[in-house]
Amino acid sequence: MKYIIAIQNRLNALKEAAFNCVKKQDGQNTVEYIIMLVVVVGIAMLVGKLMQSFMPEVFDNIKAKVLGQINE
Repeated sequence: MKYIIAIQNRLNALKEAAFNCVKKQDGQNTVEYIIMLVVVVGIAMLVGKLMQSFMPEVFDNIKAKVLGQINE
């Protein structure tokens, strides 16, 4: 739940920054790219979380392999 709140706070901050930039008409392309990046990252995070809930054993195996390599 705290991750969702953190994401909402970041999106609200980006939205505020976007509105401020649109009002000025400076850096409008940059804001558009930032908004697209936020949407793509948000979708990737959502898909990752959904996949993790449907396939927890796969993620546990990956985690064990990564931690095993780190500990060696």
